[in-house]
This record gives sequence, C-alpha cells and structure tokens, in this order.
Amino acid sequence: MTRTIAISGASGKTGFRVAEEVLAAGDQARLLLRPESQIPASLEGCEQHRLSLTDTNALDNSLRGVDALVIATGARPSVDLTGPMKVDAWGVERQIESCKRVGVNRVVLVSSLCAGRWKHPLNLFGLILVWKRVGERNLENSGLDWTVIRPGGLNEREDDLEGEGVLWTGADQQESDSIPRRLVARCCLEALNTSDSIGKILEVTSSKQQPVVSLQEAIASC
Repeated sequence: MTRTIAISGASGKTGFRVAEEVLAAGDQARLLLRPESQIPASLEGCEQHRLSLTDTNALDNSLRGVDALVIATGARPSVDLTGPMKVDAWGVERQIESCKRVGVNRVVLVSSLCAGRWKHPLNLFGLILVWKRVGERNLENSGLDWTVIRPGGLNEREDDLEGEGVLWTGADQQESDSIPRRLVARCCLEALNTSDSIGKILEVTSSKQQPVVSLQEAIASC
C-alpha cells in the first residue's frame, strides 16, 4: 500500500533528499516548507504546505492524514544564536504535539552525532547540540513510535554510494566520521521500514571500508 510520508524541512539539504527517497520507494511525499523556501525540480509535483511551525492550525492541517513524519528541520548558522533553541527544541516539540493531536504515530527525527554534549565546538552556535538533545527527549517522552537518526559530519557526495557501508550504533557510541546526506536520507527510510528501530537512537556514519549491512541486521547483531 502506498504511504504518505510528511517531511518537514523538505527544502533543506537533507530534507529534500529524504523526500526524493520517499518517492523512489513508491510512496507519496508531503513537503512541509517555509513560505520562502525553494525546492528542486524533482519535488515540484509533491503536495506542498508552506507554513511557520508556530502556526498550530497550519501545522495540524499539514500533518493530517499522513502515515509518518520525518523531521528534518534544523537551525542554520546565523547571527541569531537562539535559532537552535527555536528550531531544534521548540520546533521539534511543536511538531510532536501536532502529531499527537492529528493521530500521526510514527516519527523519525534527524538529529546529530554528539547531541547532548556540552563540551563540543559546535555548541559555539547557540548550544546547538544541547538543544538537539532537548528535541530528542521531547520525542522520547511523547508516547509516539519514534526513531532518532544521529548522523556524523554531513557531506554532499552523491557518487558511488551503493557499495558504501553504514556503521549503525546505539546512542553515544560514535564521536566523529562523516556520512553523505543521501545515505542519511536512506537511513531515515530504512528506519521507517524497520519496526525494530522504534524507540531507538541510531548513530550513523559511513565509509567504503564499512561492510554493507541492513538496519535489521545491525539491530540483530547488537
């Protein structure tokens, strides 16, 4: 059966790739976008909802009737150091509360490696890793069927990814290394399709030397 998957932050570098992977899987992508956002031509045929996350009614309407939500919103570096608090904590909380109001039970959140750590250089931008952990905790305590994906350093590489293995681990097991955004998007879809990922924080990095294993295989080996 074809599913409808909502993707918030769908114009972002990870979010649009999540939407493309949803379409590639034969499902429908519903894009949650800021009013001024631009999207690639590959997504122009998708249902689009342009809104602010502070608009409760618009947010509820954008999520009503979907089978799952992938939260790919994230604060961007700027002079506004309150961005991480507003987006990665409060924004995630608003999306969770909306899911509960309209009956969306399955949520995958794209977070970050080292979320929750105070002593980290990334925290120079508004304590971003601290606020990302607040967003994670809100989801963990929501009562929804949740999975958190914590990717390592993100890159834009798109070539020769089929033989690149993902290192799947639990929370606070990895500290560095990178992963292409395209593989992060595929990890989100794999989590949606793997019921054993519910209730888990999954850290993901990748390399050519890493064996290619499925999420289900990785969970079974833990």
